[in-house]
Amino acid sequence: MKTLSTLKKDMDFNGSFSSIVEVLKNIAVSQFRALEKKIKSQAEFLSVINSFFEFLDSENLEHPFLRPKEKKQMVVAVTSDSGLLGSLNRYVINAAVKEIESMPSRLVVVGERGKLYAKEMGIPFVAFPGITDEKRYYQAMQLRDYLTNRIGKESIFYLKVVYPRPVSFTVQRIEIASLLPYTPGNKRRSGQETGPLDIIIESAPEDIFSYLVYLLIGHNLYEIFGLSRLAEFAARFAHLEESSERLKEAQTKLRLQYFRVRHELVDRNMRELFSARLLFAGKHPQ
Repeated sequence: MKTLSTLKKDMDFNGSFSSIVEVLKNIAVSQFRALEKKIKSQAEFLSVINSFFEFLDSENLEHPFLRPKEKKQMVVAVTSDSGLLGSLNRYVINAAVKEIESMPSRLVVVGERGKLYAKEMGIPFVAFPGITDEKRYYQAMQLRDYLTNRIGKESIFYLKVVYPRPVSFTVQRIEIASLLPYTPGNKRRSGQETGPLDIIIESAPEDIFSYLVYLLIGHNLYEIFGLSRLAEFAARFAHLEESSERLKEAQTKLRLQYFRVRHELVDRNMRELFSARLLFAGKHPQ
């Protein structure tokens, strides 16, 4: 059984550690709220880009981004650089591995944690640094350029991104976004029927289509990176909250053990004192 002094030290350590966990929880909440305010919907930009597809006859356009010629894909797994996220990063890698088993694939891993898990599994991959809030746009465009370059050189026509998405502040789920092949929309903004508009197009429709898809991939990666960061902060809070509850339970057990040992110590001292007084009284009769 632990001594009274050891139990006291354990209680003090738990109390200090609980305070640190509470600070980290507050930081995670602040980071989530701050990024949530910065992330703005790019619906208008997306609407403009999609409107350009209306000028093209997608049904008759022969383009590998519309009708893939080969079953080859690039899978991107978006993880974090830091821990304290529970099993979130491992879930992302597991989902990405499941995807690459469906057809010949290349794996791209964003974030240090994902790199560690992929190495443990012995899976070849290309690594990119974890997302930072200050460089998120630049990182999205850098990854977009790499992906489109490799896709063109290696005749890869499928592109999927596996990432964590915050359903709420306390719940995250793993999403798989299919960026290629491109799926044309069914309706126009004005409610007209689908089909190309009667206009003059100077550039080749295939080149226009490739560039529009290029823009969409960059836009989608930028949004995915923002959602991944939100999920990271939310998962960290959830993990710290769980740790905080465990610390409280451990502290309660330590207190009970401390007072039990203290009570036993006081009781033993009283018995020893009482016995000593009886012994002393017996040696010195009245």
